[in-house]
Amino acid sequence: MNGHNHHSGNKKVAILIEQAVEDVEFIIPCNGLKQAGFEVFVLGSRMNEKYKGKRGKLSTQADATTTEAIASEFDAVVIPGGMAPDRMRRNPNTVRFVQEAMQQGKLIAAVCHGPQMLIEGDLLQGKRATGFSAIRKDMINAGANYEDEPLVIDGNLITSREPGDLPIFTTAILSHLGYGGKEAALPDVTDTSAEWWKLADAWGGSTKSEIVRGLNTALGGERYSLEALEKYIEKESDTQAKALFQEMLTNKQRHIERLETYLHRLGEKPSLGANIANQYAKVKAALTGSDDIYQIRCALGDVQTGIGDIGNLCAMYTDPVATAIFKEIYQNLLHYEQRLVDLYRQRMVAEVKSPQPTTGTAVSM
Repeated sequence: MNGHNHHSGNKKVAILIEQAVEDVEFIIPCNGLKQAGFEVFVLGSRMNEKYKGKRGKLSTQADATTTEAIASEFDAVVIPGGMAPDRMRRNPNTVRFVQEAMQQGKLIAAVCHGPQMLIEGDLLQGKRATGFSAIRKDMINAGANYEDEPLVIDGNLITSREPGDLPIFTTAILSHLGYGGKEAALPDVTDTSAEWWKLADAWGGSTKSEIVRGLNTALGGERYSLEALEKYIEKESDTQAKALFQEMLTNKQRHIERLETYLHRLGEKPSLGANIANQYAKVKAALTGSDDIYQIRCALGDVQTGIGDIGNLCAMYTDPVATAIFKEIYQNLLHYEQRLVDLYRQRMVAEVKSPQPTTGTAVSM
């Protein structure tokens, strides 16, 4: 064996697999490592099983199982996310393999739900780490110092949060394993202005047209909501509700501007589909009633639809920039959902308390 030069030498990397893995979280590190010349071994629970990704992009078999794999033979272990880690953690052999690799000072890289394996192995105590937002509380309870960052490195542990972090995550793994220098031409992991999506695309992630489609989907939804809010403001007589709708409207305009600016930066124009959304809003607004509480409920319904739609977009693309925009919209929607619910409850309580007139209720036409 020659010494470890700036290239991958004979370094061996294990990447864990289970059913319903988040496809790109397996594909991108796997391709990145292979393209850099590392020996990659896929380790599963069973040899004769066909492992499928949760989005149907991936279908592969394991090279070996964690049962017979020996941690000391590897330089690094990569743990992708999706629903796979919940299955991995049920296999004591997989847990033991990760524990041994960690104790031997091997590089451990986990993304998204991947840190569930570190929780299971009691490996997070006192560690700086990150992971998908849904397991933040679990990680903290397991003793981690959770950081909401695209990349957290603590000694031999590398963690990331979601598909949008993958190009940065994979670059960090490569450089940690000694692959780099001018020939590699990889950006610095702290460089926020790098076109990370291009790297991810080269490693099997989202293509430009897929990212553009996602941005246009979000844009259509935001334009629709904007139109609907304009109609609600027209019909609303309650000043507090009107003020909240106006604030939401301004927020939507900022989202639209951010989405359009990024589309422009990618050299794309907003799609026609995104413009058509405006027409739908006009139709819907014509059907809505004029009752103030009804407007608040309609606005709440629109926000909740947005939370579902944007929530999906947040984990779909391997582009940090698009993902950051989607996450900001998502956080804003959650914030306004709470404000609308509070207002709705106040109005309902007020309505219950106000005495109903007993006479003169008949309306003359």
